[in-house]
Amino acid sequence: MALLSFFDKKLVEAGCDEAGRGCLAGPVVAAAVILPKNYKNKDLDDSKKLSEKQRYALREQIEKDAIDWAYAIVDHAKIDEINILNASFLAMHHAVDKLKTLPELLLIDGNRFKKYKEIRHECIIKGDGKFLSIAAASILAKTYRDDIMMELHEKYPHYKWDQNKGYPTKAHRAGIEQFGPTAVHRMTFTLLPNQLELDL
Repeated sequence: MALLSFFDKKLVEAGCDEAGRGCLAGPVVAAAVILPKNYKNKDLDDSKKLSEKQRYALREQIEKDAIDWAYAIVDHAKIDEINILNASFLAMHHAVDKLKTLPELLLIDGNRFKKYKEIRHECIIKGDGKFLSIAAASILAKTYRDDIMMELHEKYPHYKWDQNKGYPTKAHRAGIEQFGPTAVHRMTFTLLPNQLELDL
């Protein structure tokens, strides 16, 4: 099924999504994208359904075609301070802040959001598989976060972030078990299934 190019034809819409909510380390990254109303791109889809190569090719295309786009980062320390849900909302707010074009409607991937200024918003469950602008935001958020995790992998190679990007895989948890947490781990998350094994 083709993704929809708008929710309300009369309004300037920005699709918003985040990446990295379920990770044990690194930041959460959000993006906001305003696409032309008649925009069509048959390759554009939820970032989770695409290969890494497809995501990076689409990022280039989205940045060229979009009326406006931005991404924002909220780091691990802030996540620990305000919790991951609030950090995700904050990252989306910061991404919208960075847009030069003021949206009249925000299309949010998911079922919850904290109101941003006086801008109307619609929460859309699995929105990244329904609306082009949200799918575009999901691709930007994912690829920019992956870039950060690849850089962090150079500094902390024991956790295989080049492969898992900070998600709780066996290899990542084995690294934590053997070497302990890094300076960029989220200490409010359950880093190991049995937290007692971690010498904090």
